[in-house]
Amino acid sequence: MPLYEHVFISRQDLSNAQAEGLIEHFGAVLADNGGKMVEHEYWGLKTMAYKINKNRKGHYAYVRSDAPAPAVQEMERLMRLHDDVMRVLTIKVDEHEEGPSVQMQKRDERERRPRT
Repeated sequence: MPLYEHVFISRQDLSNAQAEGLIEHFGAVLADNGGKMVEHEYWGLKTMAYKINKNRKGHYAYVRSDAPAPAVQEMERLMRLHDDVMRVLTIKVDEHEEGPSVQMQKRDERERRPRT
């Protein structure tokens, strides 16, 4: 099955538990449609570069998935309809990188990574 990476931003007035609950909810949507959530990360409440729907901050979440295209399309459709989700980005990748994402790595670990 194809591999995907998803990042979505939810409203700032949600609690951390509610924001993490959205990750589980959309993981269940993938599972119901024949896919699976390989890994997920909650990046926390971050300040955005510009306002989205009158919000200056948002809860960022990152999901790695292994799912057929119809499952991803259904998840994206439900994300766009959900009132708490402000933005969605999905990227198809050839393979998932090992370890935590760049956002979750410590600054000194990032500096040691080779630049390509």
